Amino acid sequence: MFTSILDALNVHVQGSGNQYLVFAHGLGTDQSAWQRILPYFTHHYRVILYDLVCAGSVNPDYFDCHHYTTLDAYVDDLLSILDALSVTCCAYVGHSMSAMIGMLASIRRPNLFTKLILIGASPSFRFLNDKDYHGGFEQQDFEQVFSAMEANYEAWVKGFAPLAIGADVPEAVREFSRTLFNMRPDISLFVLRTVCNSDLRGILGLVKVSCVIMQTTRDYSAPTAVAKYMEEQLEGQGTVLWLDTEGHLPHLSAPTYLANQLHIALSSQ
Repeated sequence: MFTSILDALNVHVQGSGNQYLVFAHGLGTDQSAWQRILPYFTHHYRVILYDLVCAGSVNPDYFDCHHYTTLDAYVDDLLSILDALSVTCCAYVGHSMSAMIGMLASIRRPNLFTKLILIGASPSFRFLNDKDYHGGFEQQDFEQVFSAMEANYEAWVKGFAPLAIGADVPEAVREFSRTLFNMRPDISLFVLRTVCNSDLRGILGLVKVSCVIMQTTRDYSAPTAVAKYMEEQLEGQGTVLWLDTEGHLPHLSAPTYLANQLHIALSSQ
């Protein structure tokens, strides 16, 4: 990037607390996904918001498909942002792919993070019977999704958004659809391929930062078995907080409830 990473990825710091708290969005959204969560935290934390380079709110010229081939490149961005802001210690809330980005970042810089809160996390979306792991998808499922996105992105978004939201919250479906449509379809497809082809199960035992895995009762993208698997593989560093709500994006479908659960997770030992 030829411009400052803080400008390129639309970094904002809000709030008046003494502690830093990072909110990192998942694929298909941008930092606006946290807008209904934010007011519950700015009195207690200095909240850092940013957009992943693949988000529709970021200049697509910054997305280099030769560079962003693994999640490690996104980890570089996160750590560069924190260094640019002179952050030496923070709590981190990551949704979906950003949950795994946060875990990878904590392995590189464990002293930088006090706690990781992981919403809708999955170290591998593949269907694998190895070690009782059930990621939820077969390879043919991925190929069907990729083909649908290539054939008619608009139709795919209209079908995928309500499936991902899960709960009957039309406003959340509209919001998720808006940010999906903001993404350039080829970038959306490229990043989804990257995520779906990632298998990060092997890094879970390397995480030394306390993790809270937030799992809804029914998540199309991350089955409950994945949360249980992660808790086991984190070797005492992870606990599951079961959410009494549905869907992959509770910050859109149940923001007040999720904010309360986030406060509980942040205050837990």
